Amino acid sequence: MTSARTGAAARPRVWIAGGVVPAAVLLLAACTASGRHETPAGASPPPSSRTAARLSGQTLTEQAEAALSAVGSGSLVEAGTERVADGIHTEHLLRVGGRYLLDLVCVGRGGIRVGFTPSGAGTKATVPCDRSVVSQRITPHGHSRNSSVHIDVDGAEGSTGVVSWAVREV
Repeated sequence: MTSARTGAAARPRVWIAGGVVPAAVLLLAACTASGRHETPAGASPPPSSRTAARLSGQTLTEQAEAALSAVGSGSLVEAGTERVADGIHTEHLLRVGGRYLLDLVCVGRGGIRVGFTPSGAGTKATVPCDRSVVSQRITPHGHSRNSSVHIDVDGAEGSTGVVSWAVREV
């Protein structure tokens, strides 16, 4: 392409509906609109919000699992870690007359609600997401050798974080 002025260096132009716009203007607008900023030499770029959320969730998970592993004894029946938003909904076939504990810890903000079915298998509780490990006795009832116990843990309104839990026979 040639320049309109004599002796001036040729500048690329881009056709846009209705006319020609210098490419430099288009590039400047694109860089400004993207919201990206250059990172100074030697500095790490900031993580994307998705990466930051994943790292934050990973850190919360590590904290919850570390707190839970520091307590509890006995034979592990089952354990896991879930997001507060997902909750815990699990069912166990436990030996009637056996002694069981549910250990759980919530790391994050807000609190969680714990419930059992049948209701006599454990006590309903509200637990804050403050990294405190809470133990709850589970008492399987029934006329047969084993009893099914359903454990439900749900986040309270607006709560976020991670719940780590373990059912142990003690």
